[in-house]
Amino acid sequence: MAQGTVQVTHTGTSRWRRRTGEYASLTAALEAAADGDVLTVAPGTYRENLVIARAVTLRGPEGSVGSVRIAPVDGVPLTLRASAVVQDLHVEGQDSAAPALLIEEGSPEIADVRIVTRSAAGIEVRGAARPSVRRCTVDNPAGVGIAVLDGAGGVFEECEIVSAGQSGVAVRDGGHPRLERCRVHHASGAGLSVTGEGSGLEAVGCEMYEIKGSGIQVTARASAHLTDCTVHRTSADGVTLDTDAVLTLADCDIHDIPENAVDLRSRAVLTLTRSTVRRFGRNGLSVWDPGTRVDANQCEIHDSTGDYPAVWVSDGATVILDSCRVHDVPDALFVLDRGSRADVVDSDLSQVRNTAVSVSDGATAQLDDCRIREASTGAWFRDHGSGGTLNNCTIDAAQTGVIVTKGADPVIERCTVTSPAEAGFYVSAEGRGTFNGCRVTGSEGYGFHVMEGCRTTLTRCRTERCARGGYEFPESTGQGGGPVVEDCTSDESGLRTSTPPPATVLTATQQAPGLLGSVPAPRPVEPPAVAAAEPARTSGEVLGELDALVGLDSVKREVRALTDMIEVGRRRLQAGLKAASVRRHLVFTGSPGTGKTTVARLYGEILAALGVLERGHLVEVSRVDLVGEHIGSTAIRTQEAFDRARGGVLFVDEAYALSPEDSGRDFGREAIDTLVKLMEDHRDAVVVIVAGYTHEMERFLTVNPGVASRFSRTITFSDYEPAELLRIVEQQSREQEYSLASGTGEALLKYFTELPKGPAFGNGRTARQTFESMVERHAGRVAQLADPSTDDLTLLYPEDLPELP
Repeated sequence: MAQGTVQVTHTGTSRWRRRTGEYASLTAALEAAADGDVLTVAPGTYRENLVIARAVTLRGPEGSVGSVRIAPVDGVPLTLRASAVVQDLHVEGQDSAAPALLIEEGSPEIADVRIVTRSAAGIEVRGAARPSVRRCTVDNPAGVGIAVLDGAGGVFEECEIVSAGQSGVAVRDGGHPRLERCRVHHASGAGLSVTGEGSGLEAVGCEMYEIKGSGIQVTARASAHLTDCTVHRTSADGVTLDTDAVLTLADCDIHDIPENAVDLRSRAVLTLTRSTVRRFGRNGLSVWDPGTRVDANQCEIHDSTGDYPAVWVSDGATVILDSCRVHDVPDALFVLDRGSRADVVDSDLSQVRNTAVSVSDGATAQLDDCRIREASTGAWFRDHGSGGTLNNCTIDAAQTGVIVTKGADPVIERCTVTSPAEAGFYVSAEGRGTFNGCRVTGSEGYGFHVMEGCRTTLTRCRTERCARGGYEFPESTGQGGGPVVEDCTSDESGLRTSTPPPATVLTATQQAPGLLGSVPAPRPVEPPAVAAAEPARTSGEVLGELDALVGLDSVKREVRALTDMIEVGRRRLQAGLKAASVRRHLVFTGSPGTGKTTVARLYGEILAALGVLERGHLVEVSRVDLVGEHIGSTAIRTQEAFDRARGGVLFVDEAYALSPEDSGRDFGREAIDTLVKLMEDHRDAVVVIVAGYTHEMERFLTVNPGVASRFSRTITFSDYEPAELLRIVEQQSREQEYSLASGTGEALLKYFTELPKGPAFGNGRTARQTFESMVERHAGRVAQLADPSTDDLTLLYPEDLPELP
């Protein structure tokens, strides 16, 4: 057959009517062909716009795949309007307003066709057409890969979209194709896009990857059903559903997604069965808006690569997880906003870095027969209106099993918490909750820890082997009342008594405190250990010690002014007069080593001498003592530090570290909020002093609106001058029975003047370290003497000074 010719085999009803002809163009051959004829095209490039209107076969020569190129200058290269057969062709289009292959009618069969084009669409199927497309490839960096429109359908088997400037496969206006074992990649829109009422898509064994957009997008009342499909390496969400869309995913795998693996909004509905969602940057399932719903059965969500909850339910949406596994994620399930709901049945939540289940802003969660393991917090019901039920669930190896705060009111029934690091159940900040038939075993802290003002009900609960005690309740019921306890028991192994009492059942409903039997009465906070009791000093004696400190003149004036105000206020009250309110909480600013801790200790002792504080002891803490590693533990640690300081001073060193500038998900803010509330609720029990560098503390005071208002005064501790550092060394020398030899004082003054005053400069600490270094060097020198004199043993010389850094 000659180059550029078309051989047409005309097939009649009998063998002797079969005949063959050759034509110079495809157009001429098609005009001469009848239904059933076979057109075999010689290798070459054909600049024709072909329209096949009869049921013919158009194919390239056997064994020469891609040797026939249909490549007109513009327009549609190939249009099918009949049930024709097209095989082994290479189609090229150049018209951005037209498709490369247009299928308008019939049920044509297209196989082994490669489309390389820059067209509006690589393949476009319209109207009543129902093609069967097999082993075809579309490369269209300017438009859609395959478009199925206007009620059209068809089956696409083992096809590949190697690039698309828009969606890989686009279905709209009632289109409903079926894809089998197809691959869609390097699309600049969605991998699969289905939109519009009546539009639908069915896909089996397909793969969507390297997509600059969503892997699957179903919107505007469209529907899709995917089985055994994979979506991965997208630039946006893996799956996006919007506006009454319906999608079913069965045996699918969605992984390596930088954003949400699945995002649903506006009444969209997703049914997810035996599918896996893994390695996602934001949420595994992100579900928004009333009427939006996810029904997941036998699914696995795991290995988050970001810092977001695996399942996010908000704005009135609903999620059902049945026999699912969620693991290796920052948070497993967050349910937010009134009307939002999550139902979790027979599911496992494990290896959760923060909170397994969080319920807030009026949302509801119900967990039945679930297992939570190795989470920082098992479940946290956060605020008023938030609630739900935990029924027959187990929580193992969590920091805290269940937290209830700020008016939340869940029902916890027949749940078991095993080996919590801090508490089995923790209720604070006026949280409520009903606990029925619950059990805590092997807690390193308390079993049930209920703070003041929490109207919690405990019925038939039990604790065993809890290190700090089975039950910890407030000393008084407070404004909101205390917990109501009935038929609860404990082995009391955690009580600090020599002989634990035997387990006893409370047979009558009682309100804590005053519980008898196995539930311990409220336990007073243990004071910090001291070496020996010292007789209390008068305020004058303590002020005398303050005055004896080197430097700090402005600090001494500020403290004395505060002391005078408090003392005169006390005397006015004794005389029956009104006393001015003095806020005793302070901010200390300045560099390290300027005496802030020492002054805080003396301040507490002065307030105790004046009767303002019960004991005046100092409890020094920093960020590491207040901030936990997971949600919930920070509030507990802060509360415990505050309780240790009752009757004295809580000194928070480097307080600005609680609010780092790049805070992100940092829990320091929780410590600040908790501390502010405690200062307000117990304003007369503890004096709080926050300390740190001047600039950083200015920023700290702006973090929480209540912070600045709680502190009456800022006292600035200036750096020590060289002469003051010399006086500190002289003071240290006298205390340790050393003396400065002639010339040593002048050498020290020069040393402190030349000493670099960078960030590492320690002020008074540096002076003390200098003295210690001089003593060491003195010892090394004197040890070489056979019979040292008293002067040898006591005098420090200039050569004993350390070298300047």
